[in-house]
Amino acid sequence: MGYETSDDAAVYRLSDDIAVISTVDFITPPVDDPLWFGRIAAANSLSDIYAMGGRPVTALNLVMFPPKKLGMEILRDILRGGHEKVVEAGASLSGGHSVDDEEPKYGLAVTGVVSPRKILTNSGARPGDALILTKPLGTGVLFNARRSGRLPWSDLEPILPQVAALNRTALEVALDFEIHSCTDITGFGILGHVLEMARGSGAGIELEFAALPVYPNAVAMYRKGETTGSNRPNRELVEGFLQTSLGIEGPDKQILFDPQTSGGLLLSVPETRAEELAGRLRAAGVAAASIIGRVRAHTEPAIRLL
Repeated sequence: MGYETSDDAAVYRLSDDIAVISTVDFITPPVDDPLWFGRIAAANSLSDIYAMGGRPVTALNLVMFPPKKLGMEILRDILRGGHEKVVEAGASLSGGHSVDDEEPKYGLAVTGVVSPRKILTNSGARPGDALILTKPLGTGVLFNARRSGRLPWSDLEPILPQVAALNRTALEVALDFEIHSCTDITGFGILGHVLEMARGSGAGIELEFAALPVYPNAVAMYRKGETTGSNRPNRELVEGFLQTSLGIEGPDKQILFDPQTSGGLLLSVPETRAEELAGRLRAAGVAAASIIGRVRAHTEPAIRLL
């Protein structure tokens, strides 16, 4: 049995034909609604399997919850939301583990399968590729703005189905193409994950700021003074690797460092097929799919913002 790690997952090579992917992820409540919390957390956990080109098979609930403080009805709704997403993924919920904790947290330990010859990583992008992003950016600031009262629930609720959407459809469409590299966008923000792909691939990446899909109200919340605890460390992570001549400063630039919960896939595909793939993704319901940049021969710094 071989073993390796890729992104946030462990990969066990059982044979020339099958590898097992194992991953664990959980989050604190992004929203007050327990059903949406469960859906978003489960989609977030399942995403690691899709980012490697795999298919989820089993999942275990991971629950940290204060039953005396919040009550079992809320917990039931969290678990119901998570179970909906596991079923939608075609996987089986096989049990789980719970801990009495003051702060609620929920997620899944997921096991999936993939052909060892078809594992996707964040280190295979090639010069001449285009980058496609499949979900908008901005969940970090929007969730915080809801907590602080700057964003009403009526403005946040319409985006939740997209946030909680599985990356399953995006992957299934993408697998019909020659995908050189793939990762999902999570807490490091778009620039953090682009930097990982650039460094892992030994390539430079040009990112088009105006092409980035962004959730409604996200930039507006930054302009109103909202932020997240991850923006500063995410910015510091890419300092020294980022070059830009654009006049993007202050609030508008913060979307580049916004941490994502249940973010989309970042796909590196030959540029000659990128428009076709983006069109196929949108036709399949991945409405935000956008070409956001290109891979170039390695230059310093690793990312150029255009």
